[in-house]
Amino acid sequence: PEGSEEAKTFVHAFLKRSMPKMKAEAIQEMLTRKAVVLEHYPKKKTKQKRKKTKGFTAKQRRELRLFEIEPEQQRYAIFLPLHELWKQYIRDLCHGLKPDAQPHMIQGKLLKADLHGAIVTVTKSKCPSYVGITGIILQEFKHVFKIITKEDKLKVVPKLNNVFSLELDGFISYIYGSKFLLRASERSAKKFKLKGTIDL
Repeated sequence: PEGSEEAKTFVHAFLKRSMPKMKAEAIQEMLTRKAVVLEHYPKKKTKQKRKKTKGFTAKQRRELRLFEIEPEQQRYAIFLPLHELWKQYIRDLCHGLKPDAQPHMIQGKLLKADLHGAIVTVTKSKCPSYVGITGIILQEFKHVFKIITKEDKLKVVPKLNNVFSLELDGFISYIYGSKFLLRASERSAKKFKLKGTIDL
C-alpha cells in the first residue's frame, strides 16, 4: 500500500527512540513476534526539602519574657473567672461528677486534665513552709506550679516532694507531685498506673 515504507521508517525510528538501549537487530526480532513493550524513562524529579518552621529557643523565650506575668496582673480576683471555666470543664470531662461516679475513674481523668485554673492546696511537703499554700494554678511547667494566692502573691511551688489536693463538688483528689513531673502536653498522652499512697 501507498506510504507503507514511510510507516515502516517511522515505526523503526519511533522504536529506536523509545528503546535507546536496544540494538536494531533486537528491535527487528521483536517486530517479527508482533509483541512490542515500550520502555519509559521518566525524568528524575528532585525532591524539594521542606523547610521546618523554627520556634523560639528556651533562651529566646526567657529574653522575651513570654511566660512572665506582669506584677499588675498578679491579682487573685482576675483569675476567678478562669477557675469557674475550669470547674465547668471538669464537670463536662467527668460527666457531671455524680455521687455514684467511681472515684478511680474520676481520678484517672483528673490526672490527664488541664489544671490551669484549678484551686489547689499543698497538704504535705518535705519543706514545711509550702504546707497550706492555696491558690489558683496559673502556669504548669515540668517541675513547678505557679500559684496565685488570695493575698495576691505569686508562689512558685515545686512538684517534687509535695502533695497537692483539689476539691470540686465535694470530690477531693490528691496529686503526688513526685509522680507528676511532666509538662501538661505530655501528661495528657501518658498512661498512669494507679498506685497506693506515697510517703514523703
